[in-house]
Amino acid sequence: MSFMYNPFPFDDPKPVNRPEISEETISSIVEGDTATVARKFAAPIIKKAESANQIVAFDGYTTARWEYFINVLGRECKAAGLEFEAIDANAACFKSNAEIDAMIDPLLEWDTEIDPTLLFGRIYKGGYEGLLDEQKTSEFEKRLAEERKGRGKVVAIYGYGTLIPRFRPLYDVKVFFDLTPQTSILRIRKGEYANIGKESPDPINRVIRRCYYCDFENAVCSRRELIRNGAIDFYCLSDNPDKLQLFPFATFADICATLVKYPFRPKPCYIEGVWGGSYMKRLRKLPQQMRNCAWVFDFIPMEVSVLVQAGEHLLDINFCSFVSREGERLMSKTANEKFHGYFPIRFNYDDSYHSTGNMSIQCHSGSKFNREQYGEFGRQDESYYVCVTGHDAKTYIGFRDDADIPQFFRDIEAADKEHKECDYRKYVNYEESKPGLQVMLPAGTIHSSGRNQVILEIGSLTIGSYTYKMYDYLRLDFDGKQRPIHTRLGEQNVATHRRASVIHDPASPDYIVQKPRVASEGEGWKEWILGENDQLYFSLRRLDFETSCPQDTRNERFHVLALVDGDHVRVRSKAHPERYYDMDYLDIICVPADMGEYVIENLGREPVMVHKTMLRDGYNEVEL
Repeated sequence: MSFMYNPFPFDDPKPVNRPEISEETISSIVEGDTATVARKFAAPIIKKAESANQIVAFDGYTTARWEYFINVLGRECKAAGLEFEAIDANAACFKSNAEIDAMIDPLLEWDTEIDPTLLFGRIYKGGYEGLLDEQKTSEFEKRLAEERKGRGKVVAIYGYGTLIPRFRPLYDVKVFFDLTPQTSILRIRKGEYANIGKESPDPINRVIRRCYYCDFENAVCSRRELIRNGAIDFYCLSDNPDKLQLFPFATFADICATLVKYPFRPKPCYIEGVWGGSYMKRLRKLPQQMRNCAWVFDFIPMEVSVLVQAGEHLLDINFCSFVSREGERLMSKTANEKFHGYFPIRFNYDDSYHSTGNMSIQCHSGSKFNREQYGEFGRQDESYYVCVTGHDAKTYIGFRDDADIPQFFRDIEAADKEHKECDYRKYVNYEESKPGLQVMLPAGTIHSSGRNQVILEIGSLTIGSYTYKMYDYLRLDFDGKQRPIHTRLGEQNVATHRRASVIHDPASPDYIVQKPRVASEGEGWKEWILGENDQLYFSLRRLDFETSCPQDTRNERFHVLALVDGDHVRVRSKAHPERYYDMDYLDIICVPADMGEYVIENLGREPVMVHKTMLRDGYNEVEL
């Protein structure tokens, strides 16, 4: 589910993937404004309805808009002399708003002492099915059974969950309106969406929280089932109502099957932040009106999409929809099953270069806590790789050996409650940052990225964002309000035993600031292991070379590559050289597990360093 709270409204045009898609597939894409696409869709429906009533169902991802499309469909039907009716399935079948509130509200945290901004809760796992009123639903089913009789009529059924397995036999045509996570959250922030069971939007933080714990959860799980089972007739990319892209599901399936044969790059999202820097803003030529760029969500699976060029059509496909269709070839069958169909590693850049301060001192929660408190199945592990540094850059990790931990807790409590500064360097250990420094951050590790650097952050399953800020320098947010602190949750989750001597000790299970070691080498290249730890299921590596470097996924483990030093490289399949992606500095791409042997070629003149992340040996035995 998405946790992207406030993305900057910018669509990066650069990361376009250009797989060789067949002309037959391209020709099946209908693109245009809503009216144009709806008219073309309506024509065969009208023809069939002349001899037998047609029931057409519209479902979609959270914030999907079907109304204008259905209006045009109705207009075309009436112009052809047919009867038309539109039915809101949610109004017809769901429990009352009060009943839905009574189901969901108890799952959400309402104690502001624990959760100052009311961000946290527990996942609702009942799906759309759990929201149905059985009596109303039975009447709905009987009504549609009657509507199937006769001819000369089209009935449009619309609403979230309309295409759940129980309802699918009722329909003649099934349409799914998909959109990117960025578009969905921007619509929510504009006030264009009220949660399921709400007449109008609540305050924005409550809308987003309820989306995360209910609406997004339902939408993601339902969409995954639909796409895996090919239970859709038509798939519509609906981010822009003035440029809808509608095509048969077979077309979507073919595009995904083609894309997974190539190295590919997702489309990033960019987010401002109070500690944000300027490096990525200049590098990526981001809009001048951005105050800064704190986070670059280059490859956070639940947040990004994939741009695919298909003839003259530029398709912006939700990355999770692609994974739902091609998870096994992308990740391998074993990984797909292990991680419940989620892409298991996330990648983003944290930019504090020439910023006003550090990231907050923080920690994340582990497996048991996440299962019991939130209903999540994954712990939150992270790692930092230092890409760029300015003067006096530091990376904070673990406690100092001489830290008085009880006093630390008293000091951060006083900072939160009494607005007293905390001398955090008395307690928190730091590493002098320089490009190439790799640190691992298993759940519970106290940490922070200091000011004046760009970090490649690599983490585990980011299904939720459970970041507990323990100290934030008495800093105000962009609205001039005190930034929230999660002192109590931090104290419950922080690993107090991870001190400087422990995290540097090769004999310790918490050896998380490691010295690089050579994993393999050949003529003109070396592969270094920068970090591996039994608590993390991924391996952090770097490829150093001047001209080229051979690699092999062995058809069992995907690789994610970041060009951390050098200008340009080409990543291409060895068996199919035409399948490639050209990377620029700090680009991040994925090499699917099915790729097998591939080569990274230096297209520039200076030596190259490519950060590589993969699932480590024994990953399948690691507890999530």
